[in-house]
Amino acid sequence: MTYIVTPDRCSHKNHVKAINTSLAPLAALVMLTLSFSANAELKIMKAKSLDIQKITGNNIDTASLNFAISEYLISEKLDGIRAYWNGNELITRSGNKIHAPDWFTAHFPTTSLDGELWIERGKFQLLTQIVMDKTPDEDAWRSVKYMVFDLPLSPLPFEQRYRDLQQLINTISTQNDYLFAIEQKSVDDLTILTQWLDIVVNNHGEGLMLQHRDNQYVAGRTNQLLKLKQHQDAEAIVIGYEEGNGKYQGQMGAVWVKTASNETFKIGSGFTDQQRKSPPAIGTTIQYRFNGYTDRGIPRFARFSRVRLSPDS
Repeated sequence: MTYIVTPDRCSHKNHVKAINTSLAPLAALVMLTLSFSANAELKIMKAKSLDIQKITGNNIDTASLNFAISEYLISEKLDGIRAYWNGNELITRSGNKIHAPDWFTAHFPTTSLDGELWIERGKFQLLTQIVMDKTPDEDAWRSVKYMVFDLPLSPLPFEQRYRDLQQLINTISTQNDYLFAIEQKSVDDLTILTQWLDIVVNNHGEGLMLQHRDNQYVAGRTNQLLKLKQHQDAEAIVIGYEEGNGKYQGQMGAVWVKTASNETFKIGSGFTDQQRKSPPAIGTTIQYRFNGYTDRGIPRFARFSRVRLSPDS
């Protein structure tokens, strides 16, 4: 295996071999990957992040969030693929058709739905392989569920939209085994909220979603739809490797990555032994998790999460 780093990060350590490759194509690839199908992107509602420190530190920013926990309906944040049902077919957030089997959507309603294709916690990579296949694997699709969380064309506030969604899906539940409304709950205590988050994360879940009861369905990000995690997520492109030490000698010890804002740093944790033997290829976009930033603006405690196989995953 050849280990490389970017020219501006080259060193003469024995375990690193530098190459003089222009970063321009890589930088272009970053932007291409992150903006794929931008012209066809759906006008869907997106969540803003709620800093876990504002919860655990009892320092809710009421000025910017108008945060009162009892005013929100809360659900688990599923680690799935966002999918929009337009009444005729499933499409990704970038406007690309999802090639689901006809029987999967046979009894879906004619009204538009917004939700996530999902299998179960920890099955994201399998889900991606199934959903990306343009020739659907009939047997594999039988493990997939469409978990719906909104009625995007309804003008009603979210609490009423959710009731209508439940009623709609209940009327066709006997005809379809793959369509579900994501369960929404209410809590009135921040301690219960953080305990719920801990339970989800400790069982390999992503986090929680909080939507204000009065929220209208609007395109773009809104303070009335929040995602709460124990970490932050971001993306970067792999531009090089660094060999490992000890048990990982002769294998990948860390990957060098470059973000869309041209920050370069390395990620050395979060990889399985198999991924260290066969790391993500140069030019691959990966997702990583981190906890805040250093004084230099570099993600703190960055660790590998997964390969982003498509702009919709």
